[in-house]
Parts: sequence; C-alpha cells; structure tokens
Amino acid sequence: MSHLFEPLQIGRLALANRIVIAPMCQYSAVEGTPGDWHMIHLGHLALSGAGLLVVEATAVSPEGRITPSDLGLYSDANEAGLARILKAIRAHAPIAVAMQLAHAGRKASSRVPWEGGAQISSVAPDGWKAEAPSALPHAAGEEPPAALDSAGLERVRAAFVQAAQRAVRLGIDGLEIHAAHGYLLHQFLSPLANRREDRYGGSLENRMRFPLEVFDAVRATVPAELPVWVRVSATDWVPDGWDIEGTVAFAHALKARGCAAIHVSSGGVSPAQKISLGPGYQVPYAARVKAEVGLPTIAVGLITEPEQAESIVAQGEADAVCLARAMLYDPRWPWHAAARLGARVSAPKQYWRSQPREFKDLFEGARTGQR
Repeated sequence: MSHLFEPLQIGRLALANRIVIAPMCQYSAVEGTPGDWHMIHLGHLALSGAGLLVVEATAVSPEGRITPSDLGLYSDANEAGLARILKAIRAHAPIAVAMQLAHAGRKASSRVPWEGGAQISSVAPDGWKAEAPSALPHAAGEEPPAALDSAGLERVRAAFVQAAQRAVRLGIDGLEIHAAHGYLLHQFLSPLANRREDRYGGSLENRMRFPLEVFDAVRATVPAELPVWVRVSATDWVPDGWDIEGTVAFAHALKARGCAAIHVSSGGVSPAQKISLGPGYQVPYAARVKAEVGLPTIAVGLITEPEQAESIVAQGEADAVCLARAMLYDPRWPWHAAARLGARVSAPKQYWRSQPREFKDLFEGARTGQR
C-alpha cells in the first residue's frame, strides 16, 4: 500500500490522499474577482486526483494584493466570482478545496511577473501605498511602506475575519493563513522587516503577537469543524533573520490555539536571501516541525517525483506533500504517481476510458460499456 495514497485527517477534514496542490498566484483577477481563467485553471486542477486543492493567495483587502490583478475576497463581487467556480468544482470533483488568506504587506503594489514584477509607485494610476510592520522597503531604492499603527492593525485583523466569513459562506473546506514568503504576517515575524519598538516588535514573543492575533481572530469567527492552518517560511535564508528555531516556537504557539496543520516553506522576505536549492530542499524543515510540534505537517519545494514524495511520507518527514510548478507542468501528476506506486486514484467518469491497459485498476470505481 502506498503511503502517499493513504487518507489523511487535518482537523475534521478527511483527505483521500496526501497530495496537496499548492496555492499558486495567477495574477488574472479584475478588482479581486476571478473570471474564466480561474474557472479553467482551478477546474482542471480539481480533476487531478489530488487530495486537496488550495486556492491561490487571496487578498483580504485591496491594499493586501501583491499586484492589481490578484485574487481577493473583500467584496460581494469577489465572493460571487468564487462561488461560481466552486459550484462547478463541487459538481464534478470530490477534491477538498481550501483557501489561502493573505496580505502582501510591503510587497504589495507590484507588477505581475510577466511584466517584470517591479514595484508600482503609490502615485501611479494602478499603484497604492503599501503597509507593513515598519517603514522599511523590501529592496533598496523602493518606496517605503507605511508602518501600521494601532488602527491599521485592527483594520487588517478585521479584514482577515471578514474574508474568513465570506469563505465560510462559500462552503470552503479549510483555511490557510499565509505567514510565509515575505508577505505581511511573515514581515511581522522576521527581524529583517520588523523594527517596531512597541509590543509587536523586538522579542520573539512580540514579533509573533500580531500573526497569532490574526490566527485567533480567524479561528474564533469560523465554525469549530472548519480546520484553520498556517503556511510559514521556516527560514529567511539571511543571517540574523527568521529561522527554524523561531518557526518551531511559532508552531507550538499555533498548536496551543487550535491550529490544524503547519505548511512549511521558506524565504521571500529579503532580496539578500541565499537559498540552497535542491530536490526537497525544504523537507528537513518540515521534518523538524513535525518531530518537535506534532501537528500534521505539509512539505513543499522541488518535490517532483512520485518515489520522492512517497519516501517523504513513508519516512515520517511530513504528513503530506505539496506540489506547485510540478502540478502546473503535469496536471495529472497524481494519476501518474498512483500508477508508478501501485495505488488507486479518483478520476472523473468522463475520463475512465483513458485508463491505460497496463493499469487496469488505477481509477477508483471505473467501469465502461458501449454498444
């Protein structure tokens, strides 16, 4: 029996297997509202056979978007656009669907990647003033963000709560709070981005305070049966930055507050980062969080081969593996993994006839006939 294709429980959410589709920004929304691209993109990923699909970083406010084209969940139009897509997914796929709630912080007001990704001036027609823990720009020469005051902190907390309430109305299966990749909540955690001198800066306890407040506020506003978890960057890959020791402490604090899982990534807070890339390069961080904290842990980062993913789960380094670029390149990755690992996978009945002759028991419940 393949370990990768064993069921997994995240809180009260039961997953058919341990393959997670990562939240991947598409930069294709209009004022935060998804359209036909998201229907096509999320629709075909929903048919992949993975256990969980996490919708891309979804901004909790207009100011929290990375780019003007980011997906959002801060308006009725945003909610209606997502409702249309989720209705289609629910009609045709058994996959669990979660949503990642996010705020870009000082990395907001940027061009989309295929236009270079540079900062957009706050005085440009399509730009705005970014907000962050401290008035420190992401990169030298950039316009500094506005440091959030107490009213700003309350506004951001409220935006996460309101977006979570909209997600509940949408019938989402889980919520992931984005505290990784150099965005707002990661900025609070990292001493590279947080130079505050109040109760939200300085010590590790103080730097964790606002991200934990956001988690508490979201956890308190959604039903008890809806799992809420957090994506973290385990290290900044910069000396004197956020590190694995802080990540373990943060994960312990989240566990005490009812966090359902930890999704372990890394980097993103500084252009000075020096990342040691290689297959599964972030897995050791996930393994340490899993061993020391004991929450269900999701590993991500250059996990591309079925045997590699199987080994990560079988050896107890993580409870699930998350794929991003590999899933875009091969949206049927879970089918191919099941075939290579001798497992079975869910596939839409319209595709049952594609089951290869050499894998006669690959698709669960498959049966066909024709006259």
